[in-house]
Amino acid sequence: MASFDANQTAPVRRWKAVVPSDAGVLASGCRSLYVGGAGNLALKDDKGNVVVFAAQDGAILPFGPTQVMLTGTTATGIVALY
Repeated sequence: MASFDANQTAPVRRWKAVVPSDAGVLASGCRSLYVGGAGNLALKDDKGNVVVFAAQDGAILPFGPTQVMLTGTTATGIVALY
């Protein structure tokens, strides 16, 4: 896998559509999430903690989760930004 700048202030260099899953994980290095359609996001961090966040459509959330859980996620059009 290519190496990407870990500088959190640099622009993102790649993105990938997210399909919420209780089993699948995001590629490492996710810096934030774009939410196309309003709803809840159930996000798991690298310690295994799951927290549900409410998001408006068009929001860019400054979270770098390891997983976007299917259970508890109602938002749509989610894109991981790297």
